[in-house]
Amino acid sequence: MKFLFALILSLAFAASSFAAKPNILFLLSDDHSYPFLSIYGDTNVKTPTLDQLAAEGMKFHRFFTGAPQCVPSRATLMTGRSPVAARMTRFSAPLPHDEITFPELLRDKGGYFTGICGRSFHLDGSGKGGPEIARVFEEHELKTFEKRVDFLNGCGDPAVADTFAAFLDKKPTDKPFFMWANFSDPHHAWNAPAEFRPDPASLKVPAHWPDLPGVREQLADYCAEVNRVDRTVAGVLDVLQKRGLMDNTIIVFCGDNGMAMPHGKGSLYDPGSNVPFLVRWPGVVKPGGDSRALISAEDLAPTLLAAAGLAAGPKMSGVSFLQLLKGEEHTPRKHLFVERGPHGSAPVQADMTNAGYDLARAVRSDRFKFIYNGTPWIPYSPVDSAGGQAWKQMQEAHAAGKLPEGMVTTYFTTPRPVYELYDLQADPAELNNLSGNPEIAKTEHELRAALAKKMILDWDYLPLPDLMEGNAGEAGGKKGKGKKKK
Repeated sequence: MKFLFALILSLAFAASSFAAKPNILFLLSDDHSYPFLSIYGDTNVKTPTLDQLAAEGMKFHRFFTGAPQCVPSRATLMTGRSPVAARMTRFSAPLPHDEITFPELLRDKGGYFTGICGRSFHLDGSGKGGPEIARVFEEHELKTFEKRVDFLNGCGDPAVADTFAAFLDKKPTDKPFFMWANFSDPHHAWNAPAEFRPDPASLKVPAHWPDLPGVREQLADYCAEVNRVDRTVAGVLDVLQKRGLMDNTIIVFCGDNGMAMPHGKGSLYDPGSNVPFLVRWPGVVKPGGDSRALISAEDLAPTLLAAAGLAAGPKMSGVSFLQLLKGEEHTPRKHLFVERGPHGSAPVQADMTNAGYDLARAVRSDRFKFIYNGTPWIPYSPVDSAGGQAWKQMQEAHAAGKLPEGMVTTYFTTPRPVYELYDLQADPAELNNLSGNPEIAKTEHELRAALAKKMILDWDYLPLPDLMEGNAGEAGGKKGKGKKKK
């Protein structure tokens, strides 16, 4: 009898502790660069839903994904590890069985009911390659996410809200929930209705692009997608509101990587991996929070686990920023890291550009960025937008000698430099490569050493960068020394 009474008390305590844990709703847009939310002061877009979310919580200006591509960036978000460490630098790879995601820990250690819905989460492999490849996946049970979560439902953006409601209908009443809702916007195809599209003439063109008609047209197309995803998110939040769950749910919104335009998706410049990041947590995160701390996508998993009262996974390299969310003393990162690997599933070809295949690594501090290009002989081309009018008009302007020198050396020089160094305070557009400049040789050496340490600890397969020992200022590989593409 005593044993039965103790068991009942134990179960009651467990149920009450689960109920006390916050629900977690993770909203992920696709190809969404910072600062494309109006809450950041960007006048090109109108995002009232996300602006309100930020106003009721905290917005982050310097959140960086683990890679400027969908698959490896999501691997980092889910595992709290770099794509290199998680063995996810090949775009078409499935997440290995032994890589444990934070939703699994929420379910197994925290008693959460967990789910994924919306656009492909990209971590069960690309599904391309014909019957031979499919047979390998089947024989070795490489598609694992049906076992990693309780609810898995791929759907288009218009159906995300209804799918989220169906997930909540299935949730046991005594369990908190975790839902990862994925959106297609603002990924290609850019087909948002005219009601979302701003006037191209009204837009402010970023400094890393030339102000050309085609650039403005495609920027307007992109902004329309951002405006539409704001409307889609509103539908999901409406479900939460109607269920009375807004006050005990942590809502996180971010992009998976940057926009598919030059200097963005696929590149290690800031627009490729610096994405919007918002956290709303009533009673914990004070409204109106505004942070410029460096945050890596590796840090998301340990932070949300800590918010649920759970320890980080043993292999996670990310660092919790829960103290920052709570308004407590927080030690910011000194460095964060971004990697670039193959993109898509196409095999290597002799005439390919780095849009399809590239190996590169980057380290970023508050002020400086160091990039190490492992395949500099492959010409630059933007991921997913080489056929668009913006890139075509940039090529035409280059052929006519009408592009500024910084853009010529950034986009149209082959081979590209092995090493790039940018002073982000003086050159936020990252167009003036300072690698090899003796005046900042100490800074460059420190960044190279930090990157080498990360590569060693992540078991990176690339050769380490030259640490400039004894030849500071001579190992730059400056832009402009290769052949200019005609």
